[in-house]
Amino acid sequence: MEFSVQTANPAKAETACLVLPVYKGSDLLPAVAKLDDASERLIGQLLERGDFDAALGNVQLVPFAPGLGAERILLVGLGERDKCQEAAFIKALDTAMAALIKLPVDEASVTFTDVLIDDRDAVWKARKTLEAAERAIYRFDQFKSSPAKAPSLAKLTLIVSDANDAPLAKQGAALGIAIGQGINVTRTLGNLPGNVCTPRYLAEQAQALGRDSQGALVVDILDEEALEALGAHSLLSVGRGSAEPSRLIVMKYQGADDPDEAPHVLIGKGITFDTGGISLKPGEGMDEMKFDMGGAASVFGTVNAILAIKPKLNAVFIVAAAENMPDGAATKPGDIIKTLKGLTVEVLNTDAEGRLVLCDALTYAERFTPASVVDIATLTGAAIIALGHHATGLLSNDDDLALDLLEAGETAWDRAWHLPLWDEYQEQLDSNFADLANIGGRPAGTITAACFLSRFADHFPWAHLDIAGTAWHSGKQKGATGRPVGLLTQYLLDREADAQVENGEA
Repeated sequence: MEFSVQTANPAKAETACLVLPVYKGSDLLPAVAKLDDASERLIGQLLERGDFDAALGNVQLVPFAPGLGAERILLVGLGERDKCQEAAFIKALDTAMAALIKLPVDEASVTFTDVLIDDRDAVWKARKTLEAAERAIYRFDQFKSSPAKAPSLAKLTLIVSDANDAPLAKQGAALGIAIGQGINVTRTLGNLPGNVCTPRYLAEQAQALGRDSQGALVVDILDEEALEALGAHSLLSVGRGSAEPSRLIVMKYQGADDPDEAPHVLIGKGITFDTGGISLKPGEGMDEMKFDMGGAASVFGTVNAILAIKPKLNAVFIVAAAENMPDGAATKPGDIIKTLKGLTVEVLNTDAEGRLVLCDALTYAERFTPASVVDIATLTGAAIIALGHHATGLLSNDDDLALDLLEAGETAWDRAWHLPLWDEYQEQLDSNFADLANIGGRPAGTITAACFLSRFADHFPWAHLDIAGTAWHSGKQKGATGRPVGLLTQYLLDREADAQVENGEA
């Protein structure tokens, strides 16, 4: 998606379609008021006569725009002005872009940067506009024999009323494109079927990223032989029942001026298909277990965004990839395995496999002496019961890190909710036969899963994001969402900003 920024009277903007956000009532935004004056009160009359209801998310195409430079106008309802904050703004954007891409236009102009949102500047509004546009043009139909016609929209112009906002809007739009494209990378990886997206396929995608990065990304792939020699028996145990070999994928980005600056590490759970293993899942809905590599997919999407933005920080991206299948070699309930850290685990349920690959990845991350470590995983159905599909579950051994992630989620509007990680929950993981069990029973399932991971994160600030409720949609809208790429990218950008302040560069 190409973009440009114009400081102009929108009434004179020559464009195939001008997208106008409109409040419910007679209160018009400054840009819309100019258009209304130039068009003999076309918009005002539509609102007054009730021909357009500006309730939140409503859209209406005006195919002719007399007196204006635009060929057509797309009106988008913002709802009541005093209720128009982030959630309403995002909904209006999404509905506007969904309607826009259905029109036979290859370019359009929007005025969303004029919408007043408390504590949100032109950078944020432009970023969310382009991010919404990138998400709207996304299609996943590569396996259909007759794909639908691709959207024609290729260029979006942001019209700003205040010339001082133009540089901010341009900055925000560039961020929005990078993050939007990263989100779409994550969606594609998540939507791929399990017979295509395997651990080896993910490793190949990482290697391709490394080749295309012009040296910005160094990629190491640990195969099963290397993992065996390393002692990553927990990760390997998950893939024992599969014909697909497991992989540990490591992507290193060095953008800081100081090569020795401690990196921030992101770790993604990459279970490319999860049958549950010997603890077999119910058949209904099992097709959605191709999404069980949503954490890994979000790491790949974040890598893509970071390579486009090129922040000055060091980061390491790790993906623990395996396929969880039941055959004669599969790990069984009651088996005891030894982790890379040296702790032994009694496997009470083979469907609690994500934590078994992540624990070895967390131990592996120690070698980088990280400034922070965040793992991302579709880990527990309990997270859906607790938080539904709106918020990502967040648990951490470091309150400052947790606050940083919560703040990043608010900025990106890709929000998380902080759950407790109290010592009282740890005893649910007690085992009669090993150092710990891999499940702690039904009570507080999301928390005890994080408690398990915390045993392998005692040497660095660590946080866990449970995205089981946010990584994909079910039903008729089934598909990967691309979350939490926005949160993760913002978190890393915030760390870059912090480093610049500490170094006196900002």
